[in-house]
Amino acid sequence: MHCFILQNFGSFFSIQSEVTAMSLNILELRNISKAYPQGRKVLDNLTYTLKAGEYVAIMGESGVGKSTLLNIIAGLDTPDSGEVLIDGVAISSLSDDAATQLRRERFGFIFQAFHVLPHLTLLQNVALPLLLNGQSLQYAEQMLDQVGLQGRGQDFPRQLSGGELQRVAIARALIHRPKLILADEPTGNLDPDTAQEILQLIRAEIKANNASAIIVTHSHMAAATTDRVMNLRKDGLHPMSL
Repeated sequence: MHCFILQNFGSFFSIQSEVTAMSLNILELRNISKAYPQGRKVLDNLTYTLKAGEYVAIMGESGVGKSTLLNIIAGLDTPDSGEVLIDGVAISSLSDDAATQLRRERFGFIFQAFHVLPHLTLLQNVALPLLLNGQSLQYAEQMLDQVGLQGRGQDFPRQLSGGELQRVAIARALIHRPKLILADEPTGNLDPDTAQEILQLIRAEIKANNASAIIVTHSHMAAATTDRVMNLRKDGLHPMSL
């Protein structure tokens, strides 16, 4: 009888440990491979796990596949083989509607091209994720203030510089407190002082909301604000020191 109870307790704790481990991994990349149309392979059987609450920078030479990897994680590109799992669920197993909902609710994106909508004011652009997720819009103006665009809410994108547009895109990515933030060169158009302020804001928001984030960057200053720096090479992701 005692042996039976101990065996069942052992099984229970083993199952609990597996469930806990899965819940701690917000992102899993399993054997991801991707080649460009010309046939050049940029990602080859890449496997990586991002834990909840981790903030990671990915660096590497130009053309090694950093932005491609970010787009695959975001579901904006598909791997030739392998799986991307979010909270233990393979994105490929989701319907288009379910994948769209997942990205809308749980992801925050910062693109190099900004993707700020020209026909919306800055305030409307920043508030868009809140509107799509049925959340209160009251935080939008405060977020604009936090990225240094106080009083600019009624301006339109055409009135802004590249650096200001980048700050709008960052505010929009953070506004709905996503659980996974994906950023491609988030400070590429910012002067050093503004970049440092924005990087501290990104880190503060990530940590306050127990979110996870991956930034692709060439900037050592940006990478230094993260918890861990990884170097993407042809044979995968490797820890690196700055």
